[in-house]
Amino acid sequence: MCGIIGYAGNRPAVPLIVEGLRRLEYRGYDSAGVGFVQGGRLNVIKAEGRLAALEEKLAHCPNTLAVTGIGHTRWATHGAPVERNAHPHCGGRSGQEHLAIIHNGIIENYQELKADLLAAGYEFRSETDTEVLAHLIAEGRARSASFLEGFAWALRQARGAYAVAVVTEEEPSVVYAARMSAPLILGVGVGEHFVASDIPAFLPYTRDVVFLQDGEIVRLTDHSWEVLGLFDLAPREKSVQTIQWDLQAAQRGGYKHFMLKEIFEQPRVIADCLAGRVEETSHGAAGRALLPELDALPVPSRLRIIACGTSYHAGLWGRHLLEQWAGVPVTVEIASEFRYGEALFEPGEMAIAISQSGETADTLAALRLVREKGCPVIGLCNVVGSSIAREADAVIYTQAGPEISVASTKAMCSQMVLLALLALYYAQRRAVPGAEAVRADAFRVLRDLPDILEAALPAMRETAQRLARAYASAGSFFFLGRGPAYPLALEGALKLKELSYIHAEGYAAGEMKHGPIALIEPDFPTFAVALSDNLFPKAKSNIIEVQARRGPVIALINPGVELGVEEPWVVPAVKGPLAGFVALPAMQLFSYEMADALGKDVDQPRNLAKSVTVE
Repeated sequence: MCGIIGYAGNRPAVPLIVEGLRRLEYRGYDSAGVGFVQGGRLNVIKAEGRLAALEEKLAHCPNTLAVTGIGHTRWATHGAPVERNAHPHCGGRSGQEHLAIIHNGIIENYQELKADLLAAGYEFRSETDTEVLAHLIAEGRARSASFLEGFAWALRQARGAYAVAVVTEEEPSVVYAARMSAPLILGVGVGEHFVASDIPAFLPYTRDVVFLQDGEIVRLTDHSWEVLGLFDLAPREKSVQTIQWDLQAAQRGGYKHFMLKEIFEQPRVIADCLAGRVEETSHGAAGRALLPELDALPVPSRLRIIACGTSYHAGLWGRHLLEQWAGVPVTVEIASEFRYGEALFEPGEMAIAISQSGETADTLAALRLVREKGCPVIGLCNVVGSSIAREADAVIYTQAGPEISVASTKAMCSQMVLLALLALYYAQRRAVPGAEAVRADAFRVLRDLPDILEAALPAMRETAQRLARAYASAGSFFFLGRGPAYPLALEGALKLKELSYIHAEGYAAGEMKHGPIALIEPDFPTFAVALSDNLFPKAKSNIIEVQARRGPVIALINPGVELGVEEPWVVPAVKGPLAGFVALPAMQLFSYEMADALGKDVDQPRNLAKSVTVE
């Protein structure tokens, strides 16, 4: 996902914009640039690579007078990650470029539009779809009575996803912006206004925000803002909301990396997720799960969980609880595959779309497909006002706070808490036999988890550091788990791959002897989740099979267990499937320490972005 920021105010715009881009670095990028109008002339400065390269260029360019501008960090979708493809892009006929645009998303019909613009005499310097949009706006301005009308005309020709911001020589103190299926947020200040792809970009200056919706245009100056409909240019009534995050929540807080900070925030995340969602009772009663967001919806006869990546693994884990505790049959779908199958729904079925950002392109497209079929959808996400939150029939917010590191950690933890609460909530609504006892046990464990993790995390990190030093030279890893531990094995392998670039595969432990066991040898380690549950004897047998092939084993075990492995990693005992809340941070820390030991860029792994907002 690209980072976007636009500013209109009374401060020097360029330093503020660069500072905002730095707070969006977690989104992943390969180039950066700024655009502003000074002395009546359009200026665009951009550079391949990190922000430091852009800052070096800016040091040699006078830009102290500009108080309006736009900035962008790019994650390549069209064209190689080189300077000519970096944003902003200029629009206008050769030698007469009068506007600059930044863009997050994909213009699906850019090739047809480009052909028309080439025939009209426009010249192209990049391979991007964004430059097509820049020239299209210039063409729209030539056809219209005002820049606003030309801007809207051009956007109406484009198909696809976009969040854009534009500056023009014609109105040097104005920023125009618009969104369609990509995140864009307005920040309302005093004598200054902002537009950005995410709130941290302008958080030091204001917490007052307006969430823009698809098909809306915003016009910013230092003293005013207005939102208009894309198709009719009629004013839209919008409410200003106040965000409770502070700047410290989006900074490292003394940790070496955001990822490490966010792993250690998981005790607080669990407590925050439970706050207000568990009915407190006296006399030892079980209490109730409170999800009033869902009270108006029926209990589904079948639930379809749709998600990608880490959220998909959370859904796989949640399936066990929903089926075991609530008796609700569950199917878990990879959103990017679900979209291209034949979506068949039974009467009474419901779907739940899981996405940390609420903007994941494939999950959002799947949500829309499900709703077209007449099936109700619950959104489970972390970002207030996000697309999934707005388009779902009901939304449950995980309240994990901002997650800066590209590798998701506390987001999965928060999703697991809410899926556990959902299982308990459906169990009580269905009056499942024995549900009260299950609920009492679960609430007791969930309430204890923050203290358990708070005490255990420092020792977990020490173990992870030692193991990382011992195994950083490994070229491949297996991660094994059974039952609710299998999704955690998938997540452990994913984290190791994306952070350290070590090949890793997660397997259901019983599947090892159906082929993959052939790969086991002394320099091919296995990480096994072997906690003390009803599946422990099976997990132990699988570990013995690996050891028989001389494969070294790291095993997560509970106190008092003797397993005879090379690396027994003892973690606190937690009852039942909720033991996953202890196993998860152990594997996250292992992957983190492996990547750090290898000198990798932990918070911004290569080729990755925080939110995948294009297909």
